[in-house]
Amino acid sequence: MRKTPLAAPLGIGLIGTGFMGRAHALAFRNVSAAFELPVQLRLSALADADSTRAEQCAQAWGFDRSHGDWQQLIDDPHVQIVAITTPNHLHYPMAMAAIAAGKAVYCEKPLAVSLEQATEMYRSAKAAGVVTQVGYNYQHNPMIGLARDMIEAGELGEIISFQGEFSEDFMGDPASPWSWRCEAGHAGGALADLGSHLLAMARHLLGDVEAVCADSNTVHRQRPATSGSRELRPIAVDDQTHALLRFASGARGTFSSSWLKHGYKNHLSFEISGTKGTLAFDQERLNELRLYRPGATGRDGFQTLLAGPSLPGYAAFCPAPGHQLGYNELKALEVHALIQAVCGQGQRGPDFEEAWQIERLAAAIRLSAREQRWVGSGEI
Repeated sequence: MRKTPLAAPLGIGLIGTGFMGRAHALAFRNVSAAFELPVQLRLSALADADSTRAEQCAQAWGFDRSHGDWQQLIDDPHVQIVAITTPNHLHYPMAMAAIAAGKAVYCEKPLAVSLEQATEMYRSAKAAGVVTQVGYNYQHNPMIGLARDMIEAGELGEIISFQGEFSEDFMGDPASPWSWRCEAGHAGGALADLGSHLLAMARHLLGDVEAVCADSNTVHRQRPATSGSRELRPIAVDDQTHALLRFASGARGTFSSSWLKHGYKNHLSFEISGTKGTLAFDQERLNELRLYRPGATGRDGFQTLLAGPSLPGYAAFCPAPGHQLGYNELKALEVHALIQAVCGQGQRGPDFEEAWQIERLAAAIRLSAREQRWVGSGEI
């Protein structure tokens, strides 16, 4: 039976017009075409510090109005959901202002640039009773849902190991210029930028991590101030971080994040092994899972599982298997989960509380790398 949408449209306010801002805009436009939503969406307002760009993007992306000041967007009475796609150091003031205004908050990852900020954001949102979601969109992949179902059903047996890596190469060239990602107070290095996704995935699939032993380093300690400049700026964030993980379940794991690894563009990957088999995944082939279960001698080997319409979410975009979902479809699935949560139909994506737990784990990794010792989750 077709559900009757709620009468009043839900107003969307988007802050930021970069790559992630465009991804959010596409997701909010696409989700209504892909799903029967319990409410109509209206792209009410878009904000950017560059008011000219804000106006241009608002017109191109279908928003009703633009603002050159993000606080004006939060104060806009037509906005009920505030989507934050700005550099990391702005997440905290924007989210706190939106929470104070009683509005739902959809914030990109990582949640904040410090555990203290993340803690205040989580506690304030909980006290205010507002819906929150954080952009760990890779978890919304139907194949990740399948992996989790298989693990929880015991198809791999008792889980004994996790090997995870998230590598890209966009900072691999030492001549690549300094950006806000290189500023410790604005970002947090490869661990925050890439590794947070991997930590989120590990928790999503295998639960709590109770202890870590980590190492991190900065390979390129200076970068040009701008492209081609002879002026060099110091770098104070990690280029790569590695860690051993001990899960509360008893499983052991490894973690690696790097933005220097040549040849990799979106290599969020893991292998999860149990007493009955192994699952392997690579985000660069996001429509596939590789499954190994022991078979007859000479006939055993990895089987490739392809995404298809039997998996929740996939059929909203395509009725045939093997036709491939992409990054923007994952964002639309993430927005679908957000809208369901706002409409009281359950939380299906990482909220501020889960993002805070991810930040606690990242803080443990940083402390371990700094002090060169095992750090338990209870210390953070």
